[in-house]
Amino acid sequence: MAESALSPTGNPLLDFSGLPRFAEIRPEHVSPAVEELLAQARAAVAAVESAAPSWEAFVAPLEDAHERLGRAWGQVSHLHGVMDTPPLREAYNANLPKISQYWTELGQNLKLFAKYQEIRRSTAYAELSAARRRVVDIALRDFKLSGAELDAAHKPRFAAIQEELAKLGAKFAENLLDATNDWTLVVEDEKRLAGIPADALQAAGEAARKDGKTGWKFTLHMPSYFPVLQYAEDRALRQTLYRASATRASEFGKPEWDNSALITRILALRRESARLLGYASHAEVSLVPKMAQSPAQVLSFLRDLARRARPFAEKDAAELRAFARDELGIADLQSWDVAFASEKLRAKRYAFSDQELKQYFPEDMALAGLFRVVESIFGLKIAGAKAPTWHEDVRFWEARGADGSLVGQFYTDLYARDTKRGGAWMDDAIGRRRKAAGIQTPVAYLNCNFSRPVGGKPALFSHDDVITLFHESGHGLHHLLTRAEDLAVSGLNGVEWDAVELPSQFMENFCWEWDVLTGMTRHVDTGKPLPRELFDKMIAAKNFQSGLATLRQVEFALFDMRLHAEYDPEAGTDVQALLDEVRREVAVMVPPAWNRFQNSFSHIFAGGYAAGYYSYKWAEVLSADAYGLFEETRSSKGALNPEAGARFRDEVLAVGGTRPAADSFRAFRGRDPSIDALLRHSGMIPA
Repeated sequence: MAESALSPTGNPLLDFSGLPRFAEIRPEHVSPAVEELLAQARAAVAAVESAAPSWEAFVAPLEDAHERLGRAWGQVSHLHGVMDTPPLREAYNANLPKISQYWTELGQNLKLFAKYQEIRRSTAYAELSAARRRVVDIALRDFKLSGAELDAAHKPRFAAIQEELAKLGAKFAENLLDATNDWTLVVEDEKRLAGIPADALQAAGEAARKDGKTGWKFTLHMPSYFPVLQYAEDRALRQTLYRASATRASEFGKPEWDNSALITRILALRRESARLLGYASHAEVSLVPKMAQSPAQVLSFLRDLARRARPFAEKDAAELRAFARDELGIADLQSWDVAFASEKLRAKRYAFSDQELKQYFPEDMALAGLFRVVESIFGLKIAGAKAPTWHEDVRFWEARGADGSLVGQFYTDLYARDTKRGGAWMDDAIGRRRKAAGIQTPVAYLNCNFSRPVGGKPALFSHDDVITLFHESGHGLHHLLTRAEDLAVSGLNGVEWDAVELPSQFMENFCWEWDVLTGMTRHVDTGKPLPRELFDKMIAAKNFQSGLATLRQVEFALFDMRLHAEYDPEAGTDVQALLDEVRREVAVMVPPAWNRFQNSFSHIFAGGYAAGYYSYKWAEVLSADAYGLFEETRSSKGALNPEAGARFRDEVLAVGGTRPAADSFRAFRGRDPSIDALLRHSGMIPA
């Protein structure tokens, strides 16, 4: 099918001539588009099986067919994540097995595997660009991980496992969303709401009135849930919401949404799949395309970090317990008290609160501040533009170079809603690559779950929200600023998973710079910028409870890695028992026995982070050390150093997956990474 042509039915999912036609996509478009694109992809595979083993005759036609399939299914997957309606969910789940089956059969196609091997052995391989040589090397690696070398007796079982895992992951996410949406609490006694900020109460009141009720409606979505945990003086109210959140999608709720059985099945299938490939565990398989070399190396890294953080975490916990006992009358500090007591302690110690700070970050200023950073250090110009969207809240933007040329485009979808999965994430809509007509412009989605505007005021972002916005923009920049011209190594493609978080965590650092914040704050009532006095308090409080925060992330990462390295259904491995063991090893504040954190751990059961959650801390070492170059030149250049920015763009963002991430880091920093910058940023060694 021609690139600009539409199918005879006018199916918007089959139009690749420009931006996605979100306003026109309907659930009934999904199956016909998937069927047609799978047929095209299989035809392309059949055609190249007998083609010459060259880039032009073999690799390029496959890339064309797979890009169309990936773009169409990417739009469906995106809508499933942000506008999840029953008809769309049905269409998504009906076609997910077909997509999974196709990629599995492709990965096991020995004729294609042999063609890539021929290219690798040929003299033509040396004549390819470095990027294309890496594409070939990655393809060979992925064929092996997809079971291409399995014998005929084992390939069907491997394929069946991959298909079932795709279904189970989707079901895990759907159960979590349904359990989250199902729980609500309407409070009619205003006295129970003491301490909760006015904007959160206004949103809760509007939610109740929307349902035709009086009082205030609270849900388990973060913009509703967290202000209660952080500010509500009613301890029983905090406990009610905490317990509801901590037991989502577990045996304590509706049986049809219990993720417990899914977890054990997913783990068993991942282990079986790894064994078929000749690995001892899924953890070993997961690390093949990552920077880390082995589960033992990751466990050693995490335990070393835990050892360094533990004295600080123990001090944090002791201070919090003493403060809760002496100042708040809470003798037995519990999980539902931690956010509340922490906020009270921080407000007393540093004389400001999150809520006070939030008044300085209306949405327009936060976005303008982000764009100013990007424009200053990367030489871009960002402006609003028009495009079809999936919801009225969505906005569309263009990034142009200094010469006015279009570099990339992106959508922002920033508010929480019932049809949207929780958390924040970036995804790609269109990847950069060279085509016959020229360079294809990359397009990204930036998705968050912030509070929407209430009471006629703009949306107000907490400083944590601003950090999240900068984090996701880092992923977006990685996608948009690539100069790679081959899709398989363009943007985030081909980048080791434990290095993917480098640009995102790098961008977070700018949220702590005075010359950045002065240009992105305006008090929602007075119109005044953030006072220097309040900024200084923020900096003083920056590493408040950083020991506890570090150990919490290490706990999640250790649980994930040990689960995928050690889980053995035949030996009767118990998931909860393993989590309890990890907590005994590293946690200084242990949640109640009924906490079912694992049942909502979608990163590892419904995302791409299985045996990879450690990558957040791993990449934080890289990002802190990378930002060190900006710190070293701050006195003369300020935080927004365009020379350092150009170097980061050229050596990290622009190269995408065209070379190993360790090489990109060394090219940028001139040496290997050091953990000292992370420890210094976290207040664990002197600045």
